[in-house]
Amino acid sequence: MLPVAICAPQYRRAILWAAILASSMGFIDSSVTAIALPAMRHALSASLAQAQWFSAVYLLALSALILAGGALGDRFGTARVFAAGIALFVLASLGCALAGSAEAMILARGLQGVAAALMVPGSMAIIGRAYPREERGQALGLWAAASIATTAAGPVLGGLALTWHPDLGWRLVFALNLPLGLLALYLLRHAAADPGQPGRKIDLTGAALATLGLGLIALALTREDSRALPLGLAGAVVFAAFLAWQAWCAQPMIRLGMFQSRSFAAVNLATFLLYFAITGIGFYLPMVAVSAWGINELQVTAAFLPVSVMIATLSAPVGRLADRIGPGPLLAAGAALVACAQAGLALTAGWGAFWTACVPLMWLSGLGMALVVAPLTAAVMAAASDAEQGAASGINNAVARASSLLAIALMGRLASAGYGQIGSDTPGFGLTTAGAPHLAATGTGFAHMATLAACASAASALVSLYGLRRSS
Repeated sequence: MLPVAICAPQYRRAILWAAILASSMGFIDSSVTAIALPAMRHALSASLAQAQWFSAVYLLALSALILAGGALGDRFGTARVFAAGIALFVLASLGCALAGSAEAMILARGLQGVAAALMVPGSMAIIGRAYPREERGQALGLWAAASIATTAAGPVLGGLALTWHPDLGWRLVFALNLPLGLLALYLLRHAAADPGQPGRKIDLTGAALATLGLGLIALALTREDSRALPLGLAGAVVFAAFLAWQAWCAQPMIRLGMFQSRSFAAVNLATFLLYFAITGIGFYLPMVAVSAWGINELQVTAAFLPVSVMIATLSAPVGRLADRIGPGPLLAAGAALVACAQAGLALTAGWGAFWTACVPLMWLSGLGMALVVAPLTAAVMAAASDAEQGAASGINNAVARASSLLAIALMGRLASAGYGQIGSDTPGFGLTTAGAPHLAATGTGFAHMATLAACASAASALVSLYGLRRSS
């Protein structure tokens, strides 16, 4: 049995701020990377496939290892593993800031993903261990509010830095993690010694199989040569081996029996489809706006900042409504609004009308996500037993990250196919140049992505509507 308290009462606020600072590093980096991608690609002479892997490798490590990261915290001590994750994230961020090539950036981002797999489950767990049950809700509420604020501030911070200096701005944002991480580690000195659970086993085989399987599939989706099919088939075989291992292993990362619940299977399928759509658009839209529509990085934030504001404003009342009518109708309505917005992006992609078409449509998408966030959490928790609440949350988080990884990999390939032939007036998707041919080619590539995203969001709405119906 784990002890309830990990610190003395007077140090609870210090532990809370350590968790907030650590989470802020991950949220800021994730939101800034999409905004900064054109500048990073230019500075590092990266191809489109390499630029995809700037984010894909981070999501690969996080999605495959986050469940193992939570188990490591239980095994070796929550505070110890959380601090190790922060330290590794700081070192990896320094590597990102100093990266001189695309390969170095991919390596550093991969290390960030490994570190985040230790930090993300640890941030909530250490708050739960620091505060008694009657005070825990308020502490987690402060943590969630800070998470939303830093997610919203990330694009603005990145936009300001890149507007100031395109080549140095994104490096400074990564370097910002150094003081944030060191301060978080300083605050963690108040955590008591935590022996963990020495007898607990860690499913390292499952973590390795999940990483290899997802990695091979993502690599196949980013390639356009003869190796793509063999890599994809190998990834599918390895991932099938991962599922077989989870069914056989005594202490697996994922208890597959949880998916026998219709509600649990439905909410995770709906999550996969919706986050596939949201991440694909969120990753490539800044690239399109900067490279083809003549919008600078600070202006791009107009499409994303209201999303965080709407989620922060509406999550509480939407959560109360979900308690009354159930999460299914709200998830379906939210995903349907997102699908409509993405269909609009597909129809207007060739116009280059950022302010008159793209921004209003992204705000509509933000309204849809505001209807989704709180009911999604409620649906995940309601679909699992009390004893498996933590496992259910971790699985849903991993599903969302894995779908984001596949979205970045697959949609980049769609964009390249839609863009067409490379020529003097059409240098390639995501490369900055002026002229009608490049605008038209980029619009076609982005329309392909937005169409796929709209279909995935619509499918998520249908799964939510029919898979999460309340029993009469």
